[in-house]
Amino acid sequence: MLEPLRQGLPPIDPSAVAGSASCSLPARYEAVGGARKFTRTTLASWDLGDRFDDVALVVSELVTNALRHGLPDEAAPRRQDSSVRLHLMRWTSRLVCAVRDPSEESPIAGEAPDSAESGRGLFLVESFSDCWGWHPSPLLDGDTAAAAGPRGKVVWALFRLTDHAVPAYPVPVDAFPDSL
Repeated sequence: MLEPLRQGLPPIDPSAVAGSASCSLPARYEAVGGARKFTRTTLASWDLGDRFDDVALVVSELVTNALRHGLPDEAAPRRQDSSVRLHLMRWTSRLVCAVRDPSEESPIAGEAPDSAESGRGLFLVESFSDCWGWHPSPLLDGDTAAAAGPRGKVVWALFRLTDHAVPAYPVPVDAFPDSL
C-alpha cells in the first residue's frame, strides 16, 4: 500500500514508522478547521510544531478537496461510509499527510483563471509539499472487491524532515495501513 509513496525516494519501511495519528472528519466544511487543529496537536506532540504552517495548508487543501469533490452530493452527511479521514504518519526523515474519501475519481490539478476564487488547491499542495499523489483505498480485512463496492481513494502529500529527532515515545501503528 505504501508503494506509491516511494516515487524516487529511498524505500519507506512501514515498520519504521515513528508515529501515526488519524481522525474521522464530518461531511461539513467546518471540518477543515478541525483537521488543522488535529494537525497542530499531532505535530506538537511529535516536536514538529515548526512545520505546522506548511503542513496545515496542505491538510486544509486536501480535506477541502475531499469534502468538495469526494463525497456524494445529497447522501454525504447521513452516511457513515462517506466520511473523510485524515491520517498523519511520521518516519525519521518524512511526514506523510493522507486524506481518504469515498470517491474513486482521481484528483485533477487544473489551471484556474487569475480571477477564480478556487481551483488552485492541488497547485498549493504541490508547491508546499515535497511530492504528492493518490491511489485507490486498500480493501479492509475480509472485504472482497465485489462485496466492498466503491473503495474510494487516498490523496497524500509527503514532507521531508531534516534536523528532527524521532521522539522517544513512538506511537504503535499495527493497524494503521489497513485503516487507510
